[in-house]
Amino acid sequence: MPAQQRATETYELILDVAAKMLADVGIERLSTNMVCEQAGLTPPALYRYFPNKYALLSELAQRLMQRQNELIPQWITPQVLTGSTADLEQALAGLLLDTYKLTKQTPGGVWILRALRAVPTLQKVRLDSHTLVTDAQGQMLIEVFPNVPEKDLLLVGRIAVDMIYAGVELLFDAPLNSRDVANVIAAMVASHLIRLQSGTVR
Repeated sequence: MPAQQRATETYELILDVAAKMLADVGIERLSTNMVCEQAGLTPPALYRYFPNKYALLSELAQRLMQRQNELIPQWITPQVLTGSTADLEQALAGLLLDTYKLTKQTPGGVWILRALRAVPTLQKVRLDSHTLVTDAQGQMLIEVFPNVPEKDLLLVGRIAVDMIYAGVELLFDAPLNSRDVANVIAAMVASHLIRLQSGTVR
């Protein structure tokens, strides 16, 4: 048991150090040797857990996206979806702002976010996560709006996921007001969903 606990502690130490270094040096400059030096480990000890820096980034990315995804049910519920347009817009904007805040507060969060799009080996992590969320949200939309074609609901669900994610990325890349960005994206998604419900989408 002590050996297993030590291994877990070492694993978490490596991730913690890598995340903090990522915030300091960025994706390109981060190396396993730098992480070893900061963590007080030999390269063979680190490679027992992570064969290269991309394996490290992949684990950090999966953890960030899981934490981001856990915010969704806190904001998007059947009650919100069947409530007023204002309630839906407020929930969508709140989700985007909370996701932005969580990412900002996560050590190395902005660099992990950028790595998910820039590093080819990490793109699958992002796409798999978005598919998982879309499937869950799509199922809820189908249950809440049985009169709307499933394909239309699945499409708006997928686009909503990507728009919120893109909005978070935008806030890290441009000096824009976070509330303004959240409100615009929320209004766009909500208005389309309302049009689907009313049958005015061609």
